[in-house]
Amino acid sequence: MILVSACLIGIDCKYTGDNNRNEDVVEYLKDKEYVVVCPEQLGGLSTPRMPAEIVKGRNKLNKKVVTCKGDDVTENFIRGAYQTLKIAKNFGCTMAIFAERSPSCGVHEVYDGSFSSTKLPGIGVTTALLRESNIKVISDNDIYKLEDLKKV
Repeated sequence: MILVSACLIGIDCKYTGDNNRNEDVVEYLKDKEYVVVCPEQLGGLSTPRMPAEIVKGRNKLNKKVVTCKGDDVTENFIRGAYQTLKIAKNFGCTMAIFAERSPSCGVHEVYDGSFSSTKLPGIGVTTALLRESNIKVISDNDIYKLEDLKKV
């Protein structure tokens, strides 16, 4: 079973109220069992919502996440990560396909916390927790690169 960012299959849960539909992901999932999640909604945040970025702790669960207005939403992101992990375990997910740069789902990079569109190497809160729980997390940008995806 595969865990997938809901925005990647066209569900309007992105902070702007839109989605990040990725046709490569949709095509890949055609003949597979998967479950969709939005960690930010699971953490109690609304859609649409204020943009949020990680401002410290880029590679561990000790991340601090704030909105562009300076509101600390760390607890929402942590709650959403744990709810996502619970869903992953309940469904027996061994892999996740997540949207890049998200403060929840970023796989290779996240925004730097300055709200200037500056990207840094790093991972999102939910990605960090899933990886610590031995769930493979890949970026939607990498789906076409990984030969071993055919075996999942």
